[in-house]
Amino acid sequence: MNSEQPFSAVPTEPTTADPVDRVIAYHVRTKHHFHKYARSLGYLDWANQPDPFRRFKGATLVPLPLLANDEEPSSPSYDALYLHGTVPSKPLTTRALSRFFELALGLSAWKKAGESEWALRNNPSSGNLHPTEGYLLLQPVVGLDVTPGLYHYASKEHGLELRADCAPDAITRLLAAFPPGAFLFGLTSVHWREAWKYGERAFRYCNHDVGHAIGSARLAAATLGWNMALLDGLDQNQVAMLLGTHRPDDFRDVEPEHPDCLAVIWPHMNVKGEGLGVRGGGGEIPLFLDPHVVKDLTAGPWHGKANELSREHGVHWDIIDEAAEASWKTTTAQTSIPVHTHGAPLPDLPRVSPSTNDAGTIIRQRRSAVSFDAKTSISSSTFFQMLQRVMPQADRPQLNRPIPWDLLSWEPAIHLMLFVHRVEGLPPGLYVLARDPKKLPLLQQAMNPELEWTPAPGRPADLPLYWLLQGDAQRLAAQVSCHQGIAGDSAFSLGMLAEFEGRLRQGGAWWYPRLFWEAGLVGQVLYLEAEAAGVRGTGIGCFFDDAVHEIVGIKDLSVQSLYHFTIGGPVDDERLMTLPPYHHLEQGS
Repeated sequence: MNSEQPFSAVPTEPTTADPVDRVIAYHVRTKHHFHKYARSLGYLDWANQPDPFRRFKGATLVPLPLLANDEEPSSPSYDALYLHGTVPSKPLTTRALSRFFELALGLSAWKKAGESEWALRNNPSSGNLHPTEGYLLLQPVVGLDVTPGLYHYASKEHGLELRADCAPDAITRLLAAFPPGAFLFGLTSVHWREAWKYGERAFRYCNHDVGHAIGSARLAAATLGWNMALLDGLDQNQVAMLLGTHRPDDFRDVEPEHPDCLAVIWPHMNVKGEGLGVRGGGGEIPLFLDPHVVKDLTAGPWHGKANELSREHGVHWDIIDEAAEASWKTTTAQTSIPVHTHGAPLPDLPRVSPSTNDAGTIIRQRRSAVSFDAKTSISSSTFFQMLQRVMPQADRPQLNRPIPWDLLSWEPAIHLMLFVHRVEGLPPGLYVLARDPKKLPLLQQAMNPELEWTPAPGRPADLPLYWLLQGDAQRLAAQVSCHQGIAGDSAFSLGMLAEFEGRLRQGGAWWYPRLFWEAGLVGQVLYLEAEAAGVRGTGIGCFFDDAVHEIVGIKDLSVQSLYHFTIGGPVDDERLMTLPPYHHLEQGS
């Protein structure tokens, strides 16, 4: 993901008491404009660049085995990932857990230029700054030689740090409503890591990264035949308690972590209701946890103190704290999702040129392109395939939606405005994809009424893709993406349009991060689809917000662009050397 031009910092203005008004005020204030950018430090303070690796001093590290690509558990084909029931479910073992964390949050390579060396990861991050931290709550499992408890994933060491001893009976009670072998997966954000470079806009980017991380985790789970669902019935106080971010002594005088979300992961079930606990009633997965058991579980003892990531912070961006507080989820909901239809394979989406690589290879080779060649094109069939992958099929029950959209409990709120440059068989111009066909009237009402919504030529019948404007959009795409050539030199680029103010007013301010999560999840699918098609993708966080809206006549906050993306033929920097992801561990063994 690409860097942005900075602006000087100023104090935060007071905001209203209404949480929705406060997050909207944050969003409006952190927009980029042609005449000014959102506020940041104004330069990169290299002496205080944040450490990209969090560790907890005093916590026991449990190393996970480093597995070669062809070792068990082996990876299925990439195309098989997106079909429920086609990947045999692996038992929960230490090796399977190792594979999951490697593909979800592990290192993919090291890059070296001169004396400088830096790591890349399988989950993308704005500026490769990696604010997202991963956690695991594990119950007793026969044959698993990792003891029950709460663990932090240390990506550089590819190991699990024991943060809390949890009574096995308490963990068993907490997870009794889920299938056997279920465990909890949590994510937090260190806002400072993004704020160091991007200033006030960092809260947006941290939540993009959460979306990418839940996507990479969902697809990592799919390589093992496992299911995953976001526990969106929880409030953030429960998430904080379970992940330990509420413990001030463990984060004293260091950068705190913001509790983002918890998900449950469990082995695939071929028989309806098989293995479900009493709360499930024989056919449901709850999206909440018993708060009394959560309290009992977190009694401790706890281990480790977080490391300091930067010696000095310079400016503290109060507005990020304000947005995090305003969007803090305080509501709970005892909701469940049925599983009785789960396991029926979805209709295949045939790829014109099926990927010859396995899923693990595609995941590990994913990179963010830094520039494109301005000549590579893709076929319309490949383009349509990519767009079909981001369609959540919201009319289906949640757990029977295509992977990874079975992860989310809500109706899709993100739609795509596409700048088509080099797609064979499609005229260049501006297109819109309504990811939920029911929302087409909402999108049309939000935009210029004179736009023509013509079905895209040659589109599949079930793909709601519409042609709005004809003509060369390369220069326009680059202009509104902070003058970045990658938006116009690609085969196509896009802006992710969110149903914005109405969704916030109806659902609450805590929906604000979730809109970015969904956008990040769309980006994660597109990253891998690009690799499978032999091209490359890049997420773009820097764009002139309202200039994007003006293209299609959006004049209010009903719809807002949250994230941009671009796909094309990459130009690699031959000055950089690529090293294996865990060469530092192999050298020391």
